[in-house]
Formats: sequence, structure tokens, C-alpha cells
Amino acid sequence: MTFSTLMDKRERGFLDGHFLIAMPGLEGGSFERSVVYICAHSSAGAMGFIINRPQQITFTDVLLHLKMMDQNDAIMLPNRTREFPIQCGGPVESGRGFVLHSDDYNGDSSIPVSDDISLTSTLDIVRAISNGRGPDKATMLLGYAGWGPGQLEGEIASNGWLNCPASEELIFDRMLDNKYERALALMGVDPRMLSAEAGHA
Repeated sequence: MTFSTLMDKRERGFLDGHFLIAMPGLEGGSFERSVVYICAHSSAGAMGFIINRPQQITFTDVLLHLKMMDQNDAIMLPNRTREFPIQCGGPVESGRGFVLHSDDYNGDSSIPVSDDISLTSTLDIVRAISNGRGPDKATMLLGYAGWGPGQLEGEIASNGWLNCPASEELIFDRMLDNKYERALALMGVDPRMLSAEAGHA
């Protein structure tokens, strides 16, 4: 199921606006110790973004790659723009960029994900951010996580994921190193207890 299809056929699913937190059994793959923010969940499948994976390229790299500016202009960017966060959003379409952001920015192609959060995947928002006219809170993600019909429900039933309502503060928090532990803390779960239980699965 493609990103466009899932977002176009949106019917609110019970995981919309939730975090998925990887259980220890998912170690060794794309989702090890991941926190995923689910943007769309329905009978057609689900899609979301990993929000705790760093990406090696910078926002300046993106602007140069898209030919939105040259090296001389890039040097003059303010630190806030230069340090704009880019993360690895998931293994699907990893060359495609998406911006998850607060709803104070609303472009022609912005899609509301929740009451306070929107998603935009066009160059307009990249241009707005580079010009200092972007949303108050935002992060760019390369790629996304996607599941076919019934796939995610099966993984949850198999003890692959914990889920809880998302925290907007955690979505946009730039401290990635301990975001997994802090997401678990939202549920009152100690990661050390998870590790101990994983041996009994």
C-alpha cells in the first residue's frame, strides 16, 4: 500500500496518532529500539514515521541537492536553519522527504494528521523553512514505515509492538538518544523489565 493511497483513503483507525514502541523481539532489523508515530491506520494498512533515528545528511545538504541554493548562500544560513533536524523516517521510499510539523504552517499539499500536527511532502515547506517562514515545530524525515492490510495488527498481536497515545513534545524533541526510553516511560514501562521479559516470549 503506497503512502498516497493510505493518506487519500484515510478513515480514522484506533492507532492514528499513537506511538508504536518496538519490543525486544524486533532487534536486528529496521525497527530495533524504534519509536514510530502512526499517521494513518485503516483497513487498507498503516503508515507512520520512525522518530528516533538520526540521518547522516544535513538540511544544508538537502538544500544543495535540490539546487535551492549554492554553497555561498548555504554558508550564510542561520544556525537554526542549518541545524534543522533530519531523521530516517523508515525503510519505504527512503529517498523521499516528508516534513511532520505543527499546524501553524498550512501549504496547499499539507495533510492534517491530528488536531495539532500536519504532514507536508512538497518543496514549498522546504523553501519556507530555509527562508525562516516555516512552522514553529517541525522535523524532516526521509522515508516512512508502511504496513499492508492487517499486517500491523498481526505484529502487535505477536508482541512485536507496544502502543500508546503520542506525545507531541516527544515527536519534535531533537534529543534522539534516549527517546526510546522516554516513550516507554509514557506507559510507565522500564526498558530493563522489557529485556527481562523478552527471554520468556
